[in-house]
Amino acid sequence: MARRRSGAAASPAVVGAVSVMALVYYSTLFVFLDHWLGLGTTAGAAHAAAFSLAVAACFFSFLCAAAADPGSVPAAFSPDAEDPQRQGLKSRYCDKCCMYKPPRSHHCKVCKRCVLKMDHHCVWINNCVGYANYKSYIICVLNAAIGSLYSFVVFLFDLFLTDHEFDILYVKIIHVLVGVLLFFLSLTIGSLLCWHIYLICHNMTTIEYREATRAKWLAQKSGQKYRHRFDLGMRKNIQMIMGPNILCWLCPIATGHLKDGTEFQITNN
Repeated sequence: MARRRSGAAASPAVVGAVSVMALVYYSTLFVFLDHWLGLGTTAGAAHAAAFSLAVAACFFSFLCAAAADPGSVPAAFSPDAEDPQRQGLKSRYCDKCCMYKPPRSHHCKVCKRCVLKMDHHCVWINNCVGYANYKSYIICVLNAAIGSLYSFVVFLFDLFLTDHEFDILYVKIIHVLVGVLLFFLSLTIGSLLCWHIYLICHNMTTIEYREATRAKWLAQKSGQKYRHRFDLGMRKNIQMIMGPNILCWLCPIATGHLKDGTEFQITNN
């Protein structure tokens, strides 16, 4: 399902994201870790290998999410003539694309096209996050959260367990700036990861969450209990995104379980 998109270009945000990865990787290994344990020691080499693996996995999944087509509406798609609402799911007409779009699809103003199961447009990958590249996107966020937290911990150990020449102004400034950057990255990317874990467990996109907020309020107002129509249970929800084989969950190119992205099973409740 995951195809390469045409016309992909490196935006300033993409260059910035890659630059931050390179800065964090270099400073963690060749400054803080080397000063704390030494890269020539067994412990230092082990930490360097573990951190390098996390960064490499993050960068590879980043490339997959940025280069893949998030999911284009098939040109031959048309609403079911026998059941126009498809079990209560209406196929809407997009005035901008001049075509019908399947349920859970939305028009992206930046990409100027409809995207299957669109979650949001991410400036950091210069691409939409949709049906076909959501798995690689969440793996990238996971590895980025692990890498930034790992780097911040190494920074703290080096800061408090070793001696530094803080009498020199530029040494003090560098440590303050890098410490603030790593703390900010750990907090923001960690929060983003927790948010998407919540969405995955409920089989919901960011757009659908905003829509469900009002639906939940209306249900509570009428004395009913609201449940997202695509919520099939945590286990099945995760498998629909990551795949049925748990051994392939962390592989961004293992997307053989994805279909055409125009039909989705709904809950009976």
